[in-house]
Amino acid sequence: DVQLQASGGGLVQTGGSLRLSCSASGFTFTDYSIGWFRQAPGKEREGVSCVSGIGDTYYADSVEGRFTMSSDNAKNTVYLQMNSLKFEDTAVYYCAAGPRSIMQSTGYIYWGQGTQVTVSS
Repeated sequence: DVQLQASGGGLVQTGGSLRLSCSASGFTFTDYSIGWFRQAPGKEREGVSCVSGIGDTYYADSVEGRFTMSSDNAKNTVYLQMNSLKFEDTAVYYCAAGPRSIMQSTGYIYWGQGTQVTVSS
């Protein structure tokens, strides 16, 4: 079974940091791109960042310079280090796996459950 497990969300003040983790199993980790997406109440799901199987990373403009995505292939885990958090970063964050490193959710096949990130002002 393919499984993606996201964790690390929580409540943090504006300007604070959080690190999300996404653990994957059931597929060859480096054969897929892994993406982070988020969805705030009343808004559409949006791409945050993604990493290709060879380690190329991409970021949405809204998080560029604040968020850093990394991967540990030995652990089949990707991380999203989120610094200088803003109120508008509040959302449920999801990780997903797919064949292409794109920022559109339609390009991903496997999804983990979300983890809530709440940034208080």
